[in-house]
Amino acid sequence: MAFTGNWACNTFKTGMMNGTFNFTSGLFKIALYTNAAALDATTTAYTSTGEVVASGYTAGGLALTIAQVPTVGNSGTTAYISFNNAVWTSALTARGALIYQTTTGNPAVCVLDFGSDKTSNITFTVQFPSPSNTSAIIRIS
Repeated sequence: MAFTGNWACNTFKTGMMNGTFNFTSGLFKIALYTNAAALDATTTAYTSTGEVVASGYTAGGLALTIAQVPTVGNSGTTAYISFNNAVWTSALTARGALIYQTTTGNPAVCVLDFGSDKTSNITFTVQFPSPSNTSAIIRIS
């Protein structure tokens, strides 16, 4: 199944209400996937199905770091958070990614659709937008 867009996962939406996600002390990761992955809004947790397999890539992806202090900021009526870029120093091809929290069950936060296969020969970087109320990767208003 092909990627079908960028999604805030339903697990994340309900998890924001029940306290599953903690952006001040939780560990978040980003995993890369091929077009064989079936990831969308209904994705509930990290899965290795369709994950990239390449030299220099470890299953489960990379730990993410928050891009600003305080870790969750707001401006006006929008709360937001973004991450520092994720960088793999290896050649690989990926079609999209999944951000998830590394707690019990590895709950999904969001699916990132790169639009097409992206290939690197040396370094593969997922570049996150700046942390602001108009551009951060996660914004709630």
